[in-house]
Amino acid sequence: MINSTLSNLSYFILGAYLHVGNLRYFYFLITALLYIVIVAVNTSLIVVICLNRSLHEPMYLFLCSLFVNELYGSTGLFPFLLLQILSDIHTVSVPFCYLQIFCLYTYGHVQFSNLAVMSYDRYLAICYPLQYNTRMTLNKVFILIIVVWLYSFVKFLMTLSLNIRLTQCGNIINSLYCQNYLVVKLACSDTRLNDIYGLVGIVFSVVIPLLLIFCSYIKILKVCFAASKQTRQKAVSTCTPQLVSLLNFSFGCSFEILQSRFDMTGVPSVLRIILSLYFLIVQPLLNPIMYGMQMSKIRRTFKRLFCFKLLTGQRLVKVQ
Repeated sequence: MINSTLSNLSYFILGAYLHVGNLRYFYFLITALLYIVIVAVNTSLIVVICLNRSLHEPMYLFLCSLFVNELYGSTGLFPFLLLQILSDIHTVSVPFCYLQIFCLYTYGHVQFSNLAVMSYDRYLAICYPLQYNTRMTLNKVFILIIVVWLYSFVKFLMTLSLNIRLTQCGNIINSLYCQNYLVVKLACSDTRLNDIYGLVGIVFSVVIPLLLIFCSYIKILKVCFAASKQTRQKAVSTCTPQLVSLLNFSFGCSFEILQSRFDMTGVPSVLRIILSLYFLIVQPLLNPIMYGMQMSKIRRTFKRLFCFKLLTGQRLVKVQ
């Protein structure tokens, strides 16, 4: 009878939420403020890139894809997190749980793949500057962006199809949000196919993009050591944000993978919560701020647009 009931689950219980009493309203405001800032800074840079023809270059279009992905991943977590913070009972329906898994895992895959494509773009720009415009045309840029997103979606639709067939014998997920591995662990049916596909997925989602990034930057370093000081400075200014973004995201993902697979009860609960949200909060804030400050062309265009709107607003006030 118990197995029959659990095999037809309609919801999961999220077991990582702490009882904080009235402090939940404070945490709600902090979380809401973070989400508003993430949406504002990423949307601003997307608008700046899209509206300015001078920024319609491969590097900035890949950045635009990256910022869209930050909005996508944040939206997959923050509205849900805000509802859970105010709720007394931390449950999530099975369909919505699978939807959240799809959003967050495609976000991670697009992030790694996008950074890999950006590293290849920098490799062509620095190692083959005279052939860059013919090798990296706007058509190729759009094709690469579409392939990254489409491949990520198709790959994780297959992951979901494997999960849905499983018979669940538990419904408590020890996390703040739905995670694929933790849901699979609740199954009492055979999960070997899921495990094999998961390992293959890690190779294609993480290992291959990281190898492409590593090879690209090794070749860039070789060229920089033999190039002029000006070339080295240009390479550093364009490549540093990508490396910082990659290291930051890899750190956040690594902790979340370790936490879901190993016993982390020795780590304080508050620290576990902060680190589990790290790659979904810090990355969407870090990327737009870092690229906006580091990329002089984006910074100048943003200032020019802001000043133009400010002056236009002042003139309208005077006319009225």
